Amino acid sequence: MSNTKGIIALSPLIVFVLLYLVTSIIIGDFYKVPITVAFMASGIYGIAISKGIPFANRIDIFSEGASTSNMMMMIWIFVLAGAFANSAKTTGCIDATINLTLSALPPGMVMPGLFLAACFISLSIGTSVGTIVALTPIAAGMTEYVDQSPQFITAIVVGGAFFGDNLSFISDTTVVATRTQGCKMSDKFRVNSYIVMPAAFVVLIIYTFIGLGLSAPSDVPTADLFKVIPYIVVLVAAIAGMNVMAVLTTGLILTGITGIACGCYDIYGWLGSMGEGIVNMGELIIITMLAGGLLAIVKANGGIDYIIEKIGTHINGKRGAELSIATLVSIVNLCTANNTVAILTTGGLAKKIGDKYGLDNRKCASILDTFSCCIQGIIPYGAQLLMAAGLAKVNPVSIVPYIYYSFIVGGFAILSILIRYPRHYS
Repeated sequence: MSNTKGIIALSPLIVFVLLYLVTSIIIGDFYKVPITVAFMASGIYGIAISKGIPFANRIDIFSEGASTSNMMMMIWIFVLAGAFANSAKTTGCIDATINLTLSALPPGMVMPGLFLAACFISLSIGTSVGTIVALTPIAAGMTEYVDQSPQFITAIVVGGAFFGDNLSFISDTTVVATRTQGCKMSDKFRVNSYIVMPAAFVVLIIYTFIGLGLSAPSDVPTADLFKVIPYIVVLVAAIAGMNVMAVLTTGLILTGITGIACGCYDIYGWLGSMGEGIVNMGELIIITMLAGGLLAIVKANGGIDYIIEKIGTHINGKRGAELSIATLVSIVNLCTANNTVAILTTGGLAKKIGDKYGLDNRKCASILDTFSCCIQGIIPYGAQLLMAAGLAKVNPVSIVPYIYYSFIVGGFAILSILIRYPRHYS
């Protein structure tokens, strides 16, 4: 594909970045240009420039991209998460859980404790989305006690969620990365741990240092342990490996029983609370569908093939081969907003590059997984940040600067390529 055609194929993404991100940075306000409008305009532009495809087919491509099985699964999770979060808030479950946490932890350990909890849960369940759904409402409610913005506290959960998503044996990214590279999960885990464990330790130190100046809140109410039960069940079910939709449904039923038993509302109040929570997720659902459609148009026009072709032809030496694999999966992740899909798309070519330049397949699998999770953790139109933003009621872009883990692990991953670390796998 020629450079002109390739750039045109990628231009809808460029339009989105210019219209939303660049404009928002220039005017210093990420709320002036609604992200939904930016995606709508970029989608219309993408459909308009898709030459050689009948107009009706362009609409079909956009619509199919907006309604893939992955997209619909995320929308169902958004619906259940919105209903559960609002029902739990109305019942007082979130406040009770926050009060219990603040009472149990020293003030300086609230932030590192939250990060460790997110790391542990995500490592146990192998999904960043499930971790974010479980912990974000609690984290967002702590802001008035720890004197930090909701964006900062939410970012702690997001960072910890991607730690486990990257490392866990049952994570879909781990499964896909190891299968495409033909290595064992245990071997990939060892390589990954050399890179991400030091990064997580640095982040933990940062949160501990920030927490040193915190004083104990004097007005924390006594926790109602009965109202904590729904969240305890949700966390235990998630750690036990239950499907995230089943976890949310279980939590939703328990909040209803708890709320009615405590006299917080009757059954109609519970239904009304769920409905309000679902409506609150409306913008996220629209963003998810518009982003899916836009990315489908980019792919149909050959944008992803162009990226793969260009990067695959500019490789020099082992270090260059590893950097090309990292760049490849990162850019495709930006174009697909799905780290698993990015690994599936680039895994075959990464394997060919690795074989040609004599790379260790365990290191290649680690590079694919680490860089895809790193990028997924900082794109505001990815499912994880949209979910976190919706539950915390903040703009997804405003969370990005505070996701220390994603930036630091990305730096460590680049450094591991440049200095050929770990040596045994390089």
